[in-house]
Amino acid sequence: MSEQAGIRTAKEAADHELILAFGRLQGAANRLEYILGRALEEECGISHLMFEVLLILGRAGAPGMSMRAIAQEQVLTTGGATRLVDRMVAAGLVARTDSPKDRRAKLVRLTPLGEETAVHASQVHVANIKRYFVAPLPAEDRERFAEDLRILSHTARDVLPRLP
Repeated sequence: MSEQAGIRTAKEAADHELILAFGRLQGAANRLEYILGRALEEECGISHLMFEVLLILGRAGAPGMSMRAIAQEQVLTTGGATRLVDRMVAAGLVARTDSPKDRRAKLVRLTPLGEETAVHASQVHVANIKRYFVAPLPAEDRERFAEDLRILSHTARDVLPRLP
């Protein structure tokens, strides 16, 4: 009998160990996203998604990244990335510049305020990650847990279709 055939009722589905484990992972991620995202908003004035874009652009360095690349990194539509970047431009965190390789294209790069905000937000974020994500775990399991998360993230990323 297959694993799927072993689930015959909603109660069995709800109590299935894999469904419970994934639900716990999703619940923990959602709760941590809320806690850490709220701290970024309160202490730094930016959303968690804006913070992620600041990090992506910081990693990319000069001259910046295309809107399509930002969208792909964040699993957003190009329209969603454009609206987010528009808000970040209005806040003075990023700027659009001409691409040195294609004069028709625009790139997005950090402004000095964006750089400063990324650094401050990272300090806040690291403190909260230590408090809510690392401290509750047994010290001897932390390194393996981080590696397991990397594996899961990369596996899921590789399954997603690439944006055209």
